[in-house]
Amino acid sequence: MERASHANQHPVERARRRSTVLQRTVAGLSAAAVIGAGVALVNVGEASAATTNLIANPGFESGLSNWSCTAGSGSTVGSPVHSGSSALKAVPSNSDTGQCAQTVSVQPNSQYTLSAWVQGSYVYIGATGTGGTDPSTWTPGTSGFQQLSVNFTTGASTRSVTVYTHGWYGQPTYYADDLSLTGPGGDPTVPPPTTPTTKPPTTPPTTPPTTPPTTPPTTPVTPPPGNLPKHVVTGYWQDFNNGATVQTIAQVQNQYDIIAVAFADATTTPGAISFTLDPALNYSVAQFKADIAAKQAAGKKVIISVGGQNGTISVRDSASATNFANSVYSLMQTYGFNGVDIDLENGIDSTYMPQALRALSAKAGSSLIITMAPQTIDMLSAGSDYLATALKIKDILTVVNTQYYNSGSMNGCDGGVYSQGTVDFITTLACTAIQAGLSPAQVGIGTPASTSAAGSGYISPTVVNNALDCLAKGTGCGKFKPSTTWPTIRGAMTWSTNWDASAGNTWSNGVGAHVHGMS
Repeated sequence: MERASHANQHPVERARRRSTVLQRTVAGLSAAAVIGAGVALVNVGEASAATTNLIANPGFESGLSNWSCTAGSGSTVGSPVHSGSSALKAVPSNSDTGQCAQTVSVQPNSQYTLSAWVQGSYVYIGATGTGGTDPSTWTPGTSGFQQLSVNFTTGASTRSVTVYTHGWYGQPTYYADDLSLTGPGGDPTVPPPTTPTTKPPTTPPTTPPTTPPTTPPTTPVTPPPGNLPKHVVTGYWQDFNNGATVQTIAQVQNQYDIIAVAFADATTTPGAISFTLDPALNYSVAQFKADIAAKQAAGKKVIISVGGQNGTISVRDSASATNFANSVYSLMQTYGFNGVDIDLENGIDSTYMPQALRALSAKAGSSLIITMAPQTIDMLSAGSDYLATALKIKDILTVVNTQYYNSGSMNGCDGGVYSQGTVDFITTLACTAIQAGLSPAQVGIGTPASTSAAGSGYISPTVVNNALDCLAKGTGCGKFKPSTTWPTIRGAMTWSTNWDASAGNTWSNGVGAHVHGMS
């Protein structure tokens, strides 16, 4: 049985793209355009010794001056404080984390330390737009003020970063004081950026998620990886033109929480990957990076997808595992990607791919996003290499969005045989992955965005939503109804954002709104 894939629409384009990789050059930018995109070309030698605190109004002695808080969640109080006469008080809600942020001028290729004194449950600090892996850390709960601290190095074109603190959905009020960012100050000739008015890194569901416990748990509870919403929508963005609407990253619909850039290329080094924008898109590297940073500032995650049907990346020994981890991390540093998607449809090694992803996790830290998009047949049993790989890295895995299309009929978790394109096909196979050991919060539904996006298996947004409801709350089911429900089922994925746009955004408007409305 032929199993088509995300890549089945573009063999000619990928062949042409590989032949023109070495011809790609970066177009020059004017100084104004460079500054407007938040990047600049700077000599490494410009970095100077660490300076004093770069954050304005770090102790909130001047109210919320220089700070922007989501949903009116922030205010200042005289008690409790860590020092001085004021501190930040922020109140999360069931649909908002109570995030307060400030954009600070920095220098490229420089080391920085961000710290803050916080009090409360599930309090975070972090930075975005660093030009590399954006750092964050959190505490599950404190009885008094506790200091949190993270380190990061800015990218070669980074001129500003956004620092933030926030709580978590449905958790009590938290307090923050005496934030500090130490490192080389930004170039005084460059006008300081303004604090963004868009929502900072965490974009919540449009309706309240399940409220976490209101008494502190006895053991830390790890929120969703990468500060993602409880339920997420994933879409693949095509770095090629195969007849679907050609988009920039900036034009990807707002419903998508994770945008997977498809696809990375193999190199002559075993296991290593590279990425070069298709010249036919007429999309400059500088604008591509700026668009990624803008999506991230709006709370989205942008990752690099490895594979597709025609992908030839092979990780089958320790050396190639190391090469894979190093090359993915290098792309994260270069483009600002938040992580990686594994979409290898020509085989995967369940020994060395987990080794590679753990090595990448060690480099990138806890904010790393790891997704997978196996074919249906690759997830039928825990003994299959793909499912075995997912189970071996489940502690660092974000979500597995199985492609429930291009697959014919399959056996479900109840032993029955189900045809693709139905609610039962999706629910029984999602059940298989959960029964094999994946958390429901790591299981997503992959479907085509339109009839043109895949060879077979298209279902309407209504059927996708019914399948989600069946898994989450036992409604909307077909013949098969799970013996239990999984309210934390992670969400849905589509190939692709471009085909979605070609079809009038029917998929993202229908499925996206439904996913974000799940409790």
